[in-house]
Amino acid sequence: MHVTAAIALSGTVFSDEYTLLRKRLLSSRRHRMGKKGKKGSETPCAETFEPLPFEGKTPATIVLLLRSLEEDILAKACEAIHMFAEKGDENKVSLLGLGALEPLCQLIAHMNQLVRRKAFMALGIMANNDVVRIALKKMDVIPSIIDKLSPEENIVVHEFATLCLASLSVEFVCKAQIFDNKGLPPLIRLLSSPDPDVMMNSLETIFNLVQDHQSRLAMHELGGIPPLLDLLKSEFPVIQQMALKTLQNVTVDKESCNTLREEQGFEKLMDILSNTELKDLHAEALRVVVNCLNDSESLQVIHKGGGLMRLMEFVLTPNMPEIQSNAVECIARVAQSSENRKLLHEENVETVLVELLSVGDVSVNTAACKAVFAMSFHLASKDSFRDLGGISEVVRLLSNDSLVLREAATRALSNLTHSNQLNAFAVYEAEGHEILVQQLYGNCPSTVANSAATLGNMAGQEVIRCSILSHGVIQALVEPLKSTDTQVLVNATLCLAVMACDKEARAQLLLAGGLPPLVNLLRTDEKEVFHNACLAINACSSDVPAAVEMCKFGALEMLQQINQSATQRSSFSRLAMISLLNSNLSVKYSLTGHLASTDIISDGFYDVGKVCVSPCRSEDSDFKGTLRAACQRATAHHCCQHCKSRDCQRSEAEQPIRNRHQQQGRQQNNKVRGVGMYTSSSNTHLPYPGNGWTRRTTVWRTVRGVLAVNDSGNKMHPRFLWRDARNQCEKRRNKEVC
Repeated sequence: MHVTAAIALSGTVFSDEYTLLRKRLLSSRRHRMGKKGKKGSETPCAETFEPLPFEGKTPATIVLLLRSLEEDILAKACEAIHMFAEKGDENKVSLLGLGALEPLCQLIAHMNQLVRRKAFMALGIMANNDVVRIALKKMDVIPSIIDKLSPEENIVVHEFATLCLASLSVEFVCKAQIFDNKGLPPLIRLLSSPDPDVMMNSLETIFNLVQDHQSRLAMHELGGIPPLLDLLKSEFPVIQQMALKTLQNVTVDKESCNTLREEQGFEKLMDILSNTELKDLHAEALRVVVNCLNDSESLQVIHKGGGLMRLMEFVLTPNMPEIQSNAVECIARVAQSSENRKLLHEENVETVLVELLSVGDVSVNTAACKAVFAMSFHLASKDSFRDLGGISEVVRLLSNDSLVLREAATRALSNLTHSNQLNAFAVYEAEGHEILVQQLYGNCPSTVANSAATLGNMAGQEVIRCSILSHGVIQALVEPLKSTDTQVLVNATLCLAVMACDKEARAQLLLAGGLPPLVNLLRTDEKEVFHNACLAINACSSDVPAAVEMCKFGALEMLQQINQSATQRSSFSRLAMISLLNSNLSVKYSLTGHLASTDIISDGFYDVGKVCVSPCRSEDSDFKGTLRAACQRATAHHCCQHCKSRDCQRSEAEQPIRNRHQQQGRQQNNKVRGVGMYTSSSNTHLPYPGNGWTRRTTVWRTVRGVLAVNDSGNKMHPRFLWRDARNQCEKRRNKEVC
């Protein structure tokens, strides 16, 4: 059967026409075969049908023709499907539902060149659809496609075969199949094809493949970089852009960077950047340049060849803001290495960056701040930025409306002022501390964290710290202490620890309600946050009112439990607890059983009794109750000191505790010698002292520990029981208490 008429397709499937065609085919088949009853007597007819013209209007009819044995019909059917699929994705999905994909995958390997070419055209167009691509992924069609990429094959077959691979290579499974079936070598060879469509499709497939490490290595080993560099001279911008994107992925590996440098690739990239007519390629070219400069060895070679100087000139050349910002970001990425920063410093990159800080474009300013941050890790660069007036320019950018720019500016300042008092003073002279305090009220966690870090760096100088405090930094730090961002908490607590060195800051923190969130940070699992919180508590404990308030909020209990844990305790937690105890000598004596030689007790010192501090009792309610009682007594003592009155009495809630410990003292008195006497280390008996009694001596021994009296003259509270035989009583007391 020969089809001589054109096959037209419409979007509707008519089942009647499909059925009619099948009947006509079956009828013609019976006519050739003859009747069954006369099979033996009939002789086969050697003649064929005359050409049978017909017009197909439905996709189902044409899909049926894909299974024909006649090459002419197959070619015309594939061509019709190709034209139908080009009209839209709905037609492609419709053909998939009619089962056109399977016969097309078989026809791409047909012996007839025309049929093969038409089948590839239809399959290539259909493969652009996502649904069809998923269906193709399940078929083992990739080996057949790669097999037709040979040089002997028709260029049209190359075009649509590479189009199929470009569509399929998006899928990870298909990438692996293409690589395993050695599809990369013919694709690299087709990069030199005279047909631009073949070049583009091959290049797109390679771009998808080199996303994987093994393909990048194979691309370098197979010599794929020189053909990519040759494509930079293409007259088609889309091919040039795709070549640059592919080079960007390939040059991630050091070996590929070396090959690109050996092939004069950096010079070719700089030629593109120097050509104002190729501005649309500058962004992609800069990304490849970054990869070339990341490697210190390559940077050395490029620097010797004058490549860095050309890059600086390009950065300063008036250009589109997007291109200029990309160029500055290129410098920022190069500056990630210490060796690279040294080379950039030799090229006076600081001068270029300071000049870009004054450009009236937000994207360029942001990129310049990022580069300043990266270069500030180089000590000499910090001084250069200050001498060139870069710090005042960065401070000026803090008032910009752009959140991104303010974040980059605060980040740059935090690095510029780190361990550099001159830069910190330069920020102070530019009145940057006033703006930084206001930034603490912002909603951007990074900006808040960077501002707190910068203020902490500046607060090391007393003059600057006083000025910062006058602008309400303590009140501004209270809210960051409640943040859930780890970096905000780290920087805010460290800044508070530095600020709390000032007595005025501690008073402001107490009034601003900053102690509760600070104490609450002792529960954090972040080690750095916990350490900085302990440092802040240590600084705040210098004031008795602040220490008493923190004890009220459970700071002492939490630190006691932490220090009893073998995994949680640290030198920071011990420092914080010692500082709290030094400001609450009653609690310190109750917990430790002794006082240090530097501890000076005054009127109001109250012995609440020994508290068991073993791990098994750390959660005990009696332990916490006794600890709270000691804290309450310290609070009452603070009240006496504050109002300068000796008429302040203990609260009624403390009276049962006092009576209980007085009774325990009387019971202990019956067991110990030296009742009602104070005994010195020289066994000298002294009369019972009253309130305010003072004596210069060395060490006194008590029932519960050692009470030190220094030469400055300690005031000891009455009703201490003294003895000589401490060891025996201590053993008996431990049994009774624990």
